[in-house]
Amino acid sequence: MMDTRNFDAGKLTLPELVALIEYHNRRYWELGEPEIPDARYDELMRALAGLDPGNELLTRVYAPAVAGSGKVRHRNPMLSLDKAYSLEEVLKWADKYARTPDEPLLVEPKYDGISAGYDGRILSTRGDGELGENITAKLPLIELETAGYRGPLDRPVRGELVIRDDDFRNLYSHIYKKGGGTYKNSRNAVAGIMGLKEIDEMIAQKAKITLVDYNMVSFRVRLSELADRWEGLLAELAALPYPQDGVVLKLADTAYEASLGSTAHHPRGQIAYKFTNIRRTTKLLDVEWSFGKNCLTPVAHLEPVEISGTTIKRATLHNVQNILELGIEIGDTVTVERAGDVIPYIVSSEPGAERRSPLIENCPCCGTGLVRRGPELCCPNPDCFETELQRLAAAVRNLGIERLGEPTLRKLMENSGVKHLADLFELKVMDILKLEGFAAKSAANLIEEIQKARVVNDYQLLAALNIPNIGANVAKVIFAHTDFAGLRKMNVEELSAIPGIGPERAQALVRELAAQSEYLDELLGAVKLIHAAPEPEERPTVCFTGKMPEKRSYYEKLAEAHGYAAADDVNSHLSLLVAADVNDTSSKLKKAAKLGIRIVSLDGFLRELEGAAAPEPEEPPEGQLELGL
Repeated sequence: MMDTRNFDAGKLTLPELVALIEYHNRRYWELGEPEIPDARYDELMRALAGLDPGNELLTRVYAPAVAGSGKVRHRNPMLSLDKAYSLEEVLKWADKYARTPDEPLLVEPKYDGISAGYDGRILSTRGDGELGENITAKLPLIELETAGYRGPLDRPVRGELVIRDDDFRNLYSHIYKKGGGTYKNSRNAVAGIMGLKEIDEMIAQKAKITLVDYNMVSFRVRLSELADRWEGLLAELAALPYPQDGVVLKLADTAYEASLGSTAHHPRGQIAYKFTNIRRTTKLLDVEWSFGKNCLTPVAHLEPVEISGTTIKRATLHNVQNILELGIEIGDTVTVERAGDVIPYIVSSEPGAERRSPLIENCPCCGTGLVRRGPELCCPNPDCFETELQRLAAAVRNLGIERLGEPTLRKLMENSGVKHLADLFELKVMDILKLEGFAAKSAANLIEEIQKARVVNDYQLLAALNIPNIGANVAKVIFAHTDFAGLRKMNVEELSAIPGIGPERAQALVRELAAQSEYLDELLGAVKLIHAAPEPEERPTVCFTGKMPEKRSYYEKLAEAHGYAAADDVNSHLSLLVAADVNDTSSKLKKAAKLGIRIVSLDGFLRELEGAAAPEPEEPPEGQLELGL
């Protein structure tokens, strides 16, 4: 029997491809229980196009099975869209139909839901493009979002039935589907609810589905600018609070676009760029808990699986909260995703035949009972060797001692009595020569670099204390207002008044500076401190990433009202990255982590701003986004 999940589309015969596509069509459209992600299904369709370009499966228009009250013939067909999987394919399409290099295009979200239209009386799905299902009975659940309006569906419109990200997060964790259990994702929820014959139970649970107007969000761009603006446009669309699986591109001249006509499957003047994060399924063999400076991180050991030519054996599980939310246990079949050069991570799981919990209760190093701190699992023992090692390694990185890596630090801690940062400054060449792998020259070079680190910027030393959420960039902000001596005298209220610090971080600073007072005195006696405060007008910078409930400009205005400067990109000068999902693996989050920039959730950032005197920015108008060239 053919493996319906793990296959190489390029090696399948034509009959095998057809059978597999038919199987997955039924799983997705009729049962609402897809087995594979969209990117894998698209691999099958591309392979079919290569073997049999005229196959009717390539032009068939699909729609999910819904519970309706009859068929509705669309006055204007609701066709599907042709697909592209790279910017090069998009540009090839545009070059084919553009009249000049300055041909205007519209770039819009490709919403991940159910296509529908409302003529003022009847709400219907796309169906096969010509005939849709009458789902007018579902109107009590549906809210319209269109230009300048958000409320009951009261005007003709074509759009996508979706569940907004904020609604799914806030409402659907408490909404139970027929037969029990909550919905795994917003698209499954839309399909499941639209498939119900009776919706009284959903109304009682205050379920809500949004019909978002296809014309509401639209970026206008010239073809000649598209390549340069592509990444920025994708980022803007990603910030919208709707589930998306790609981008729609249209010729902006609607009369010209209409004149191009359409095939039986799609209009020629439009195309869909599909997101192609690659996913594969495999078995979770074990979970290893690795040490960080403040917590333990779970790492999945996987049955080897190939993704984009790379054999994947390990993947991050982020933290204990992520494990609990995904319900992952050892022995499960897991879906692994890898986009570009991002570290592979697990996005979902299915229970295996034999399962065991990956959670641990005691520290693998010292045996101390572990504790939960937010989403993390932590060893509370301050003398735990592995925790001390990771904290020392982090401190060394903050001081910029490049030659002193974790393996050497481990040897120094085990053989030379090194425990804290101050101990390193007492080392001699002979201490290093006792370590395996060091000769006279390499030992002398290491000691020289350690001694150079005695002359240190105040913000580097503060970051080296490993106080949670106080990295080098935040420390720079603090020392723009005081020096080390002044910092040690400040109370929570005074620290909270510094823009970008807030009460939570201020409390951590006061607590840790008091707890580490004796150690800090020793450290200050071993170094020469440089205080080079930035100019008074320099403000901490903040960047936002991910899909958030409101437009990004709203949060930028809120941040600026509280003393921040909004930034578009992550770089070494950024003070703070605010993420809709801190466990995401976007390029911004990855770069911020690499640079040691503080990362905080949107909820955490808003809590930090609570109680501040600055006014809130005006609520952004709902509806049409203000989009320019």
